[in-house]
Amino acid sequence: MTMEDAAALIRRGIEEAIPDEGLAERLASSAPLRIKAGFDPTAPDLHLGHTVLINKLRQFQDLGHEIMFLIGDFTATIGDPSGKSATRPPLTREEVVANARTYEEQIYCILDPNKTRLVFNSEWMGKMQSADMIQLASRYTVARMLERDDFQQRYRDGSPIAIHEFLYPLIQGYDSVVLQADVELGGTDQRFNLLVGRELQRQFGQVPQLVITTPLLVGLDGVKKMSKSLNNYVGVREPAAEAFGKLMSISDDLMWRYFELLSLRPWSEVEGLQRAIKEEGMNPRDVKEALAMELTARFHGEREAQRARDEFVARFRHGGLPEQIEEVRLTADGAGGIGVASALKEAGLLGSTSEGLRMIRQGGVRVDGERVEDPRIRLESGQKYLLQVGKRKFARVVVG
Repeated sequence: MTMEDAAALIRRGIEEAIPDEGLAERLASSAPLRIKAGFDPTAPDLHLGHTVLINKLRQFQDLGHEIMFLIGDFTATIGDPSGKSATRPPLTREEVVANARTYEEQIYCILDPNKTRLVFNSEWMGKMQSADMIQLASRYTVARMLERDDFQQRYRDGSPIAIHEFLYPLIQGYDSVVLQADVELGGTDQRFNLLVGRELQRQFGQVPQLVITTPLLVGLDGVKKMSKSLNNYVGVREPAAEAFGKLMSISDDLMWRYFELLSLRPWSEVEGLQRAIKEEGMNPRDVKEALAMELTARFHGEREAQRARDEFVARFRHGGLPEQIEEVRLTADGAGGIGVASALKEAGLLGSTSEGLRMIRQGGVRVDGERVEDPRIRLESGQKYLLQVGKRKFARVVVG
């Protein structure tokens, strides 16, 4: 691969390189670059939005560079203030450690474990004395911190900003000093923190790192960024059939953004698929299916991806049902049955009875294939029922 090809590969899907002219210069270096990206283990599971950045790490890895995957087990106890309108509650050490273990399991679906250097910033921050932290804090001013959009907004609104929140970007930047990073990657919401790293490296006599920001992936709704709290996400560890079905639900327009940010196909192939739809009448659904297969196989293997695809085709194209539907035994109430909304909750299809009532009102619930419109309908004791929520959630229940 030529330097021009390598630069084009790295530029694919990124938002910004700072300084822009530094990318080609760094890639032209004969020595492998030290590429850093940090993730705070604030939740146990990663979703596809997180993998945008990990995919970029893999591209650097394939070009022969050293990948330093930093798990911010120290910074996670502070809480990243980026984009927050209020101080975040800190996680306990136990929560951070448990989440960090799951990150280790998930990232190697993309990265080569033999070529990835896994580091934890507690290794050096945990040894730092109070005097050392004060010395680090002296290297940045409050005025510079208040240049951050979120801090600035909170200051104008009179919303509290805790002193420890100022330490977060300093520590993230100091991580780059310790690791002597040549390049640091982060989402667009991390831009300020990444630039702090450049400044601290300069103060410590190092060559400032190149900063590369990646976009925040839009979720399945096509509007807001992918987020578990918004329920518009595809989890790395969720069942293959669920992941495949979710990916098939995205719009045709959003599909190309997912190809750009999530697919490892050469961009020339993606452009060929675009031409095939536009000029040869290829069905966009078939292209979306290829994308769903690729991403599902990455985290579950080819066999599970194929099974998920076959199940999807049977269910939605031919009106079939999933091959395996969990059977759940529900306890009847004193009246000898159970309400549908309660049954949906007890069967694990929905998180609450109120959510079940809402789905019934929206026409998203079926019992034995028939849409339920009356939330007062009850399932009788001694009977077996097939419950369905939306297009992908099924359960067989026996009321006893």
